[in-house]
Amino acid sequence: MDISDKNIDGGKSFDWGRTSADYAKFRDIYPDEFYEKIVKLGLCVNGQSVLDLGTGTGVLPRNMYKYGAEWTGTDISEKQIEQAVLLSQETDISYYAVSAEKTCFPDESFDVITACQCFWYFDHEKIMPELYRMLRDDGSLLILYMAWLPFEDKIAAASEKLVLKYNPLWSGAGERMHPIDIPECCNKYFEPVYHEEYRLKVYFTRESWHGRMKACRGVGASLPEAEIREWEREHIKLLSETAPDEFDILHYAAVARLKKRKLQS
Repeated sequence: MDISDKNIDGGKSFDWGRTSADYAKFRDIYPDEFYEKIVKLGLCVNGQSVLDLGTGTGVLPRNMYKYGAEWTGTDISEKQIEQAVLLSQETDISYYAVSAEKTCFPDESFDVITACQCFWYFDHEKIMPELYRMLRDDGSLLILYMAWLPFEDKIAAASEKLVLKYNPLWSGAGERMHPIDIPECCNKYFEPVYHEEYRLKVYFTRESWHGRMKACRGVGASLPEAEIREWEREHIKLLSETAPDEFDILHYAAVARLKKRKLQS
């Protein structure tokens, strides 16, 4: 399903379904520390019911399933959900192909709602009252993000520069460490109670870093097939000349926890 937003990539359309196979293989990259930070907050653990919005291939539910929460994942892309189901066969995670704005579970269904790597894609004005409605009293909205740091990592910078060569309006470039931006409309329904930003190193081989870059919005989800092939040729050559067989890419991760407010009637 094509998505376009004037605030993302200059309005250039993208479809995560086009890159689902690569996404499933190469974007399950969060290190243990990323998940342990969530557990230390007492979230997504045994006894809790969790809804993961924009679940993609189910990376968050699959990796946190061992902590005992009951997980449901939704995503706008049917192909992403197909991959999530295939990768989750040994679990009882439930998946649904539906946009975040049309996700409609009964009132007070969840203790936690998560949005990992996807929060900025949502219509916040529309979705906030629905998230509020679906969360139980004292429930939490947990927003998560991880990105490479191109101004501090030479390999990431070189790969990013090549993406921009083929997709100059790609707005995923130039990331620096910063807190997650919470739109003003969220404040009516949720109270920010915690945020943290921290650096971490993520291990890659040449193949896995190439796959991770191909599976980004600026390449596999948006470029024509001929341009993807040309980008791949150049990127493989770039890595062979500048990167060792194995390496770490410096990233930062960010977490924001918002608690459900008690609205006055």
